[in-house]
Amino acid sequence: KHAETLKKLGLELDPKDLASPTSSVLSSVVSLGGCSASFVSREGLVITNHHCATGALGYNSTPRENLLRDGFMAKTRAEERSNGPQARVYVTRKLEDVTAKVLDGAMAEADPKKRYEIVERHGKELVAACEKDRPGTRCSVVSYYAGKMHVLIDQMEIRDVRLVYAPPSGVGNYGGEIDNWRWPRHTGDVSMFRAYVGKDGKPADYSPDNVPYAPPHFLTVATKPLEEGDLVMVAGYPGRTQSWRSGPEVDEAIAFSYPRRQKLCEDALARLAELGAASEDAKIKATPQVRRFGNALTNTKGQLEGLVAGGLAQKKSEDDAKLTAFVEAEPARRAKYGDVLADLRSIVNEFAKTREADAEVRSDLMLPSLLQAAVQIVRAVKERARPDADRRPDFQERNLPRIEQSLAALEKSYARPLDEGMFLLALERIAKVRPEERSPAFKIALPSGDVKDAKKAISALYAKTKLEDPRVRKDLFRLAKTKDIEASKDPLIVLARKLVPLVEAAEDREHALEGRMLPVKARYVDAKREVAGVELAPDANSTLRV
Repeated sequence: KHAETLKKLGLELDPKDLASPTSSVLSSVVSLGGCSASFVSREGLVITNHHCATGALGYNSTPRENLLRDGFMAKTRAEERSNGPQARVYVTRKLEDVTAKVLDGAMAEADPKKRYEIVERHGKELVAACEKDRPGTRCSVVSYYAGKMHVLIDQMEIRDVRLVYAPPSGVGNYGGEIDNWRWPRHTGDVSMFRAYVGKDGKPADYSPDNVPYAPPHFLTVATKPLEEGDLVMVAGYPGRTQSWRSGPEVDEAIAFSYPRRQKLCEDALARLAELGAASEDAKIKATPQVRRFGNALTNTKGQLEGLVAGGLAQKKSEDDAKLTAFVEAEPARRAKYGDVLADLRSIVNEFAKTREADAEVRSDLMLPSLLQAAVQIVRAVKERARPDADRRPDFQERNLPRIEQSLAALEKSYARPLDEGMFLLALERIAKVRPEERSPAFKIALPSGDVKDAKKAISALYAKTKLEDPRVRKDLFRLAKTKDIEASKDPLIVLARKLVPLVEAAEDREHALEGRMLPVKARYVDAKREVAGVELAPDANSTLRV
């Protein structure tokens, strides 16, 4: 659609190369499952940002060898370090518009939760068909334009990723959070990995026998400098934007979501600073969390500042006023779109009734990693008793190896004092909430209801649990049946067993909300397009973009 515009701007490539994920331009650009990266050699060398190596550096750090602080450089292939069992490189191979298949029958369904379930079921069916008999393939159905469009994405999933180079923290994280999300930055914000596959060229788990992946294309260093007026483009996998949010949704973000997230990050960072000061081991294990919360805090504060002081919320309000005037100007438009903004406001107000309690059980109480692991184990065992197609997507067979890998990787990041400290923080935060807004999870986790008892109660849980043993976690996850979980006396499993219904209820409310939003946001998108009179870009959603 943009071919002529691109040519006028100076594009010398075939515009089709910017629409095909397998072109020589775009196939070099990959995802790490949360970071953009690029192949830069015929032997699988990958370049990305410094902060994208935090997990790999933490996984390989010890008090005697602190790679998070000192950086790392492999002088030979043999010295390259595994990024851990959860590390991935995703190479996008195909994109297919599957909107009609995903939404088939959904809009005719009156019940919002069932409407959501129709969309979810169709998505699961498409993913299953895409991955069938194709090991090393990862497929996903991703929504665009607030759920109005759905795309099936087919990716190769490389599972053996190794650390090659990362500069010392003083170079790679120069300026820290003060400079983060601000430009220009003066930091050596770079790290390098290498992607490995089996000797047959197919994705495989880590093995010393694996060989570097040979990508069909890779980026090369430019041979001539840029000149003023040259066309510059960026390709990658940007995370999330919210330009398609309506005025009511923006108001909710300003009043609740962003301030709550900001306070959570501030509280977590303060607590991690205290806990990390106890020992070098605690500091190393706290560092990935510190950087994650610090990154989220700076981003959230910036977004909130932009919405309020920067005037974006006011601009959104003005846009909605223009939309209303446009709709009211013609009876046909009024019949089609007249109640869209009112409907969105009603949905947001309904969500507000349980948003605090749901955030407590899905966010705050998941701060302690061992309790989160217990919840994952209980849920996985519960879901395995159901046919795979009927399970919640996160617990289908295709995702169970990932959970098992995360439970194993916990060994590298877990320290009891850190976990107990974050558990205490969660209960202290919830205790400050008005009782009528508080989740029942608070009294389940702390039966006395008195936060003064929290430290002692948490210590008792950790003193008696066996989940600190990675073999116990693995055996429970792999072998336990529902009856084993119900009979378990492990205090964290018992607690998780009581929390899981609340977690699932919160998810169900979110799904019903999304089901209600689906037809309303579809009309909102249509109305916005009519007002604009031109093609509008979809929000970022962690998929390949130019």
